[in-house]
Amino acid sequence: MFKKTSIAFALSLSLLVPAVSHAEGAVVGLITKTNTNPFFVKMKEGAEAKAKELGMTLQSFAGKVDGDNDSQVQAIENLIAAGAKGILITPNDSKAIVPSVEKARKAGMLVIALDTPLDPADAADATFATDNFKAGELIGQWAAATLGDKAKDAKIALLDLNPNQISVDVARDQGFLKGFGIDLKDPKKMGDEDDKRIVGNDVTQGSEEGGRKAMENLLQKDSGVNLVYTINEPAAAGAYEALKAVGKEKEVLIVSVDGGCPGVKNVKDGVIGATSMQFPLLMASKGVEAIAEFAKSGTKPKNTDGLDFVNTGVELITDKPAAGATSITSEEGLKKCWG
Repeated sequence: MFKKTSIAFALSLSLLVPAVSHAEGAVVGLITKTNTNPFFVKMKEGAEAKAKELGMTLQSFAGKVDGDNDSQVQAIENLIAAGAKGILITPNDSKAIVPSVEKARKAGMLVIALDTPLDPADAADATFATDNFKAGELIGQWAAATLGDKAKDAKIALLDLNPNQISVDVARDQGFLKGFGIDLKDPKKMGDEDDKRIVGNDVTQGSEEGGRKAMENLLQKDSGVNLVYTINEPAAAGAYEALKAVGKEKEVLIVSVDGGCPGVKNVKDGVIGATSMQFPLLMASKGVEAIAEFAKSGTKPKNTDGLDFVNTGVELITDKPAAGATSITSEEGLKKCWG
């Protein structure tokens, strides 16, 4: 009688104790391209805050420079050894990292690409990203509307990321050109267009110094450049400095992508004409939530309807609105930048 009563009492107590989430205490990894670009700094903040909220342990890693695949490979090895439940990664080389990602998935980890899809995209379990083609298209449409009749005689400098033709680089570049009204030959490849308005492409590594050097190179090719597309806002700031050094900063329209707070301030100050804002903090926090759910239930995230990724949104920021290009002001953007 005592045994039965004790067992029944123990069972009744167990029903009163909340089940411990399998996500609590679990390791989640964040691997960014670098740890210096403000975009990835904000991404790390989002992952840290959400991991803390959910009782998870975040281990973060980064490449030494943009394009550093080897450091990301080693980071995945470290996370496999740590028994992580999942990895969030912004790949430096979308193709070269795939074998390491496959190894992590075979070890039972959920792998989510952030911002930059893998190549092929389904090498990851999911991608949480801005619609980068749309981001480029928005600034292209704005630039065309702003130039009006002068758009047909534009001289365009394209300041890309690096020579690797990674998906985010290609999508922004090609989206911009399409938005501006330039025919694309291969939408998955940069630099193959034959439109005479394009002065040329150069690479920036996504940095201010890189933007300055790339702008100097393209100005040497054609000093009449009057429209500059840049892969991100640090590159845009560098391009502006190069233009300012030769007294052309007021003659050239600069457009960019990212929507970081410093970039939005540069819109307010007239350095950048328009930028497309994305939301890296949201990407990372939603990614951590997805890994927590996977740890609890084995459920993987589903793509946004009609897309092959989870769309985390994009907004055009400018203080010079143009017909046909829906936008918000820099003041509004400063309240939203990288949330």
